[in-house]
Amino acid sequence: MRLLLVEDEPDLGAAIKAVLSSEAYVVDWFLDGSQAWQYLEQGWTEYTLAVFDWMLPGVSGLDLCKWLRKQNLSLPVLILTAKDRMEEKIIGLDSGADDYLIKPFDMAELLARLRALRRRAPQIQSRHFQIGCLTLNYSTHEITRQYPDGAKQVFSLTVKEFQLLEYFMKHPNQIISRDQIINQLWEIGAEPISNVVAAQIRLLRRKLGEENSESLIETIYGVGYRLHV
Repeated sequence: MRLLLVEDEPDLGAAIKAVLSSEAYVVDWFLDGSQAWQYLEQGWTEYTLAVFDWMLPGVSGLDLCKWLRKQNLSLPVLILTAKDRMEEKIIGLDSGADDYLIKPFDMAELLARLRALRRRAPQIQSRHFQIGCLTLNYSTHEITRQYPDGAKQVFSLTVKEFQLLEYFMKHPNQIISRDQIINQLWEIGAEPISNVVAAQIRLLRRKLGEENSESLIETIYGVGYRLHV
């Protein structure tokens, strides 16, 4: 899952990013609201959740919420703020935020609120995600594969393997380029080695028992990869 974090306090932002990364989120962190706005407008990345500070340089977290809702984007948003009056909470929620967390806060509460937002979002409310013969378990980071004879096998995945397979499963039968995979699975500013996608594909195929097969994940040479379902 990919999360957009906009927080201008460096220490707090770094702490939030570290905690979220440990929970298998791919986190894009901006210190400035204007930069986040520009990136959202480009529409390069699919986000699962967003965390915005209220007071930001350039563009406020509330303005980011308002822009998302004007674009009819249902991205779940959690607002962080030191403002704790009821009137201010109402303003935040009416601006398009889905939840509100007052500073200072405990990281465990932040994670719990994000889990709640995921459950409420229609597209991500289930703990399981099934496409064809594959079922992802978000609680255990395991994949269950069902074979034509009815047999099932469960595989444990690393964080990156899980993120990669989830991305394929959300785009079944579509050709996905190397650049699309890098843009979705690695944070902004990351510079993965040139063969990292091919290496991850090999590891995932091996994990699924298809090291020398392309029955599930097909290579489209010169173009990208495709998940057959």
